[in-house]
Amino acid sequence: MSLSLLLPAGLAALAALLLPLLLHLARRHEQTPTDFAALRWLRQKPKPRHRIRFDEWPLLLVRLLLLTLLALWLAKPVLSGADDTRPWIIAIPGVDVAGVRRQAPDAEARLHWLAPGFPSLEQAAPAGTPAIGSLLRQLDAELPPGAPLTVIVPATLQGADAERPLLSRAVTWTVVEGAMAAPPAFVSPPPTLAVRHTAGNDTGLRYLRAAALAWQPASSTSSSLQVGTADEPLPATTMPLVWLVPGPVPATVVQWIVSGGTLLLANDSALDGFTADTTPWRDADGAALVEAARRGKGRVLRFTRPLRADAMPELVEADFPQHLRALFHAPGAAPTRVLATDYAPATGGATYPVAPRDLQPWLALLIVLLVLVERWMATRRIRGVAP
Repeated sequence: MSLSLLLPAGLAALAALLLPLLLHLARRHEQTPTDFAALRWLRQKPKPRHRIRFDEWPLLLVRLLLLTLLALWLAKPVLSGADDTRPWIIAIPGVDVAGVRRQAPDAEARLHWLAPGFPSLEQAAPAGTPAIGSLLRQLDAELPPGAPLTVIVPATLQGADAERPLLSRAVTWTVVEGAMAAPPAFVSPPPTLAVRHTAGNDTGLRYLRAAALAWQPASSTSSSLQVGTADEPLPATTMPLVWLVPGPVPATVVQWIVSGGTLLLANDSALDGFTADTTPWRDADGAALVEAARRGKGRVLRFTRPLRADAMPELVEADFPQHLRALFHAPGAAPTRVLATDYAPATGGATYPVAPRDLQPWLALLIVLLVLVERWMATRRIRGVAP
């Protein structure tokens, strides 16, 4: 262990030690000489030298110590090398707690859950699915380099990320029977489509109606389709728009896309500068059915074929509603389920220095106690003339 100061200039406050010394010297007990008549005829002897003498030296020592601690507190002392290297045993929710305690080789081992804050194993198992890789990296960075780490995991993990953890220390990775509870599946609500078409031309509209109807639960009475002609106002940019109007796309619609809207064009609609960069939907032979590209803050999709069953047989397939719905949703979350044996951490990661222990809180407590002692000694009744 070693003591160091983050702000050594704070020790300049030690000059204040002169204050109690001068105070005790200046306010010594007063001695008033008294003349006696019988002593008048005695031969006068040389007066003895005055020696420096401090009254109430216990109080003086307390005051000097108090000022010394204040100066040390200002210098921000820290203690290095006092690392706790006791073994850590981490359990992932889903394992048997009694089995974890039986596997503790050391009575002084610290038992914790792998969860935010690393709660003690004495507490109930944390709810939810922990981010296993992220928490392991955090724990590896916070533990001293010499602290052994054992992780007890169930056979199947949930909450794993795409990268196998790379830690700075060798980890005892113990796989036991069990599985983590799967997180609840997120079911996104069906989108509400706004459709704009040419008056008198509803080509493809019936397929869109059928798809929107298939999205709705059986008990729902609301519609997922808002149909209008090309001259009607545009919807909010949060609602996808299907443009079934042949010819160039109006400038108002282009501005709507740039502002963040998502537009699905018919194959005979023309948008200047449209160059596909992705193909979100292909047929069984791999040919593109829908192409997509970014435009400003928005997104443009375009059918490559007319919305007729003879040109695009997928319109009458049972999975057409699912394919159409997928065009307007962000990609789903990557799978987080993995076998524990395939997720064992690798070694070779960076080693992080352990932060030194801050001694200022302890010094502050000691200073408060010394202030109370000093006040008691300076104000007690049995004192004489106090400095």
